[in-house]
Amino acid sequence: MSFVIAAPEALDSAATDLVGLGSTLGAATAAAAAQTTGIVAAAHDEVSAAIAALFSAHGQAYQAASAQAAAFHTQFVQALATGAGAYAGAEAAQRTLLNAVNGPVQALTGRPLIGNGANGAPGTGANSAPGGWLLGDGGAGRSGAPGQNGGPAGRPG
Repeated sequence: MSFVIAAPEALDSAATDLVGLGSTLGAATAAAAAQTTGIVAAAHDEVSAAIAALFSAHGQAYQAASAQAAAFHTQFVQALATGAGAYAGAEAAQRTLLNAVNGPVQALTGRPLIGNGANGAPGTGANSAPGGWLLGDGGAGRSGAPGQNGGPAGRPG
């Protein structure tokens, strides 16, 4: 049995947020490229030229590493979005299969064959729905309503 739980909507939302984050980082890196890779020597001597070359080399190394990180980021976002779509598709297929199995049984008995029951409505004192015949828990009962068992000024029960 798998204990993996995924919410496709949350994965899709995270992928969208990551796209925005990647765009912001890409814009900041592009804006810094000219100032960090083409540093001009402060004076016309060998030491200033060597220091400028050293800092320019570090800027170019950063730009190369940033390009690799951006490529990884793009692949990660694509994988996340693909995974969200796969989970959503699997859930839709599972729902279709369960509806095909549960539909006739629920029409005959009022209970599904497999699945948890629905919770009672809050503040009504309504009972919850029973779980499936083979597998599933009953829904959670809700707080009582006035004049109902367990409600405010309700009947002792």
